[in-house]
Amino acid sequence: MGEAEWLQSESIIRIRSDFYFYGEAASAALAENIAADISNHWNQPSGIVMLKHIPHQVEFVIRGFYQKDLPPENVWFNTDPRNNYFRIEEVSPVHVSFVDGIQCNTGYFKLDNLLHNSTTAAHEYGHTIGLDHPGILDIRGMGQPGIMYPRGTVCDPAFQYDPAAEPLQPGGTINPYTRKVLQSDIDQLRLHKLSWNQKGFAILGDFSSIYHGKEDSSS
Repeated sequence: MGEAEWLQSESIIRIRSDFYFYGEAASAALAENIAADISNHWNQPSGIVMLKHIPHQVEFVIRGFYQKDLPPENVWFNTDPRNNYFRIEEVSPVHVSFVDGIQCNTGYFKLDNLLHNSTTAAHEYGHTIGLDHPGILDIRGMGQPGIMYPRGTVCDPAFQYDPAAEPLQPGGTINPYTRKVLQSDIDQLRLHKLSWNQKGFAILGDFSSIYHGKEDSSS
């Protein structure tokens, strides 16, 4: 989830999202690293959106905070559209990281999904601001996979876990580390369709407001 600001005089759309991390595997250093990872991926394409027939640069401002003892009430009753809340643990109740729906502000990260320059956090962020997995998951011949392709996608060999593997055989599906945010991902946000208020602000996503216990998929 995030708050978008339309800076008409500068031809910029600036999207701000703050992430609050809790759980036994969370830490201040990890919070900063995740925020930087999301920011780097989503700013990498230097995205452009057309508003009133004028090209606008799309900028993402992502901040990460560690809250060791996050009160559930902070999640349940939050009304700030910039705020997102994710529990981080070494083990996930569904064995992978997840969000609580498309256009949401809560979820659960499995620690090893976040390490070694993974694209998991950037992928899940895409879900929070409204993007689903693409409908076609066999993209052989289409080159660079965008950020929203899930694990199991069939792709060109260069983007597989093992470039020598046959499609759908061990090593023969997308390596998530090879995903990138593309201009096409920015286009899918449909920023030109947002409901901008008189002050030039709009909201991406919605409030799921779910606080996660350590071993529960939701609570």
